Order: sequence, then structure tokens, then C-alpha cells
Amino acid sequence: MEDNSPGQESGGKPERSRRPRKENTGRKERPEWKSRPEEKPREERKPRRDEGRPERPERRGKPEGKPYGDRRPKREDTGRPERPERRGKPEGKPYADRRPKREDTGRSERPERRSRPEGKPYDERKSRDFGRPKPVRKGSPKEDLIRLNKYISNSGVCSRREADKLILAGVVRVNGKVVTELGSKVSPGDKVQYEEQTISQERTKYILLNKPKGYITTVDDPEKRKTVMSLIEGACKERVYPVGRLDRNTTGLLLFTNDGTIAKKLTHPRYGIKKIYHVEVDRNLGKADLDKIRGGLILDDEKIEVDKIEYIEGSKSKKELGVELHSGKNRVIRRIFEHLEYKVTRLDRVYYAGLTKKNLPRGHWRFLDESEVNLLKMISA
Repeated sequence: MEDNSPGQESGGKPERSRRPRKENTGRKERPEWKSRPEEKPREERKPRRDEGRPERPERRGKPEGKPYGDRRPKREDTGRPERPERRGKPEGKPYADRRPKREDTGRSERPERRSRPEGKPYDERKSRDFGRPKPVRKGSPKEDLIRLNKYISNSGVCSRREADKLILAGVVRVNGKVVTELGSKVSPGDKVQYEEQTISQERTKYILLNKPKGYITTVDDPEKRKTVMSLIEGACKERVYPVGRLDRNTTGLLLFTNDGTIAKKLTHPRYGIKKIYHVEVDRNLGKADLDKIRGGLILDDEKIEVDKIEYIEGSKSKKELGVELHSGKNRVIRRIFEHLEYKVTRLDRVYYAGLTKKNLPRGHWRFLDESEVNLLKMISA
């Protein structure tokens, strides 16, 4: 007898329990599963283009036997504005003959360019006058006039801008009268004064000499001995003077200039210009004497001090020393060693106010460059 209970199938296997319906679980109803249609050939199942899709425009191929330019669509077919026709170069005519006229383009007429006349050089043609001032003839009074600030600048006192400030401050006199107006002019014969000192219009010159032995530091010697001026003869047309002095047997750096302000400050003890000497004595300098010089010596009821004194490095003996000092007294180094019963056999100034003997052989001179001149002005400021 067959068992037809719901949990058993005809095969004898128990039947799986059925999932309860959605209404019983409280969940939303799952949409019905669309089963795959019966197997059909692929050609029959492929949707057609006209079912819900716009038709793709047909691609135009290149016509046989015609170039691409012959098959380009016209402007009226594409909906775009008509492009103006491009003018090609006419056959047998130059470009200038086919340029449109000014009245056709709406532009103003361009003035005709004047060409250079044939057979005449440029200098013979009359040049147009642009309102330039006529040149002053040589020898006329106006040619010799010079602006006051330029006159002061050429004398080496200061720059033109600073000269204008001095003029406005009322510290500049011309022929005894105070001048405060900018743009004032003077002639070479006028007497210009600044702080009661007469200004010379000569350009300032600065010459550095490496002095050899046997020359005295003076402009003119009544005994007709060799002077340092003969070593720089012909260096410049301006009259320059030595700054300070070196003994006849002392060698080294010596400065020449016509700048009275700089020369005065370099020699004044208040500014303490740094100087370094290479000294050589006749015998070894003892440690006790070296300490005495460092501590200062009383010479002629006056205490003399040096800033620094050391043995020369690399020297085999203790005869050579380096001495640094700011004093400008006459023969001060020789007097120091003579006081300790030493004789100076060699004295060479190797450093002076920031200047050195680099690339300057003995007996030769050179002009200072701009940076060295500025250094001197800052030191003595």
C-alpha cells in the first residue's frame, strides 16, 4: 500500500519542508523569477536597432575616383555660416599688386614712406629738428659753467646727492657768499668753500707705492736727494702728495693723494689707523724684552705702547718680528728697539689702512680701485 504523506516522495526520499510565504514572515514579496526563455538561435534573439533605439547615421565612405575635397559637404547642408572664400595668389601678379586698397578695408591711409634719395649720402640730407638745444660754441662763457653739486662731487668731498643736502644746509660758500639754491652754477675761477676749506675741482687720485730704500718722503728736497715723487712721476696730471712719511731706509706701503680730507684723517691720531710692520733686529729678541714691549715703555717721559708684537712664524731665529700699532709718532719702532739696545736692520710696512702689498713689487705703484677708495672713506668716516 503506497504512502501518500506530504513528507515522502515516490522515490522514497523525504520531501524538503516548504519555505513559508512572504505574508507569513512579514517581508516584502520577492518578484517572480524570470526564467530564461527556451533556447533559440542567436540570430532570432538579437534585438533589432529599430526597437527603441535611434537609427545611427550611415557613415559616408570615400567615393571611388574622387578626392576628399570634392565630397566635402557644402555649408548650407551642415547648417554652419558660409566661410569667406580665400583669395589665392593670382597667376603672374606679384603680391603688392593684389593688396586691397585702404578705401576697401576701412582703414586710414598710411603715409607714404620717403625713400633715401639716390646718389646722396645720409649726412647730406637735412635732419628734422626735434627741439634740441643748440650746442654751445667753444670759448663761450656758458661752456665753462658747471653745476655746483657736480663741482663739489668732482672735488671728492661727497656725491652729488649729498652735495645737494650740503647746499640746502647753507654750509657751502661761493666767493664768500652762502648759496642755498639747487641748480646754481659756478665757473672754474670761482672760490668754493665747504666748512671754511677751499674746494679744488681736480678729480681725486689715489696712488699706492711700494717704497724701496734710499728715497726720502718729501715733495722737494733742497739737498737734491732722491725723493719718492720721482718714483710716481707721470702717473697723473693732478698734483698728489704723500700721506704721512717713511724713513729713508724704511720700505713698504706709501699712499699718495690730492684728497685733503682723506689725507688729514689718515694721519690724525684720533682715527687710529692700523699699521703692521715687518721688523728685523741685529740679534735674537729675548722673551723678557718681548714682554717689556708688550707692556709698554716710557720714552722721553711718554708711554709708548704697541697693539701686538709676535715672532714671525717659520723664521729660524727670533730676529724677525711682526709689530702692529696705531701710533703715528716719528720713528717710534726704531726708538722702541734702540731703548732696549737692539739695532733695527730692516723695517718694512706691509699693511696700511686696509691696503696690502699683494701683486705690487718693490719700487712699483698702482691706482686704488673703487672698493679700496670706499674702504678708506669708511675707515676715516
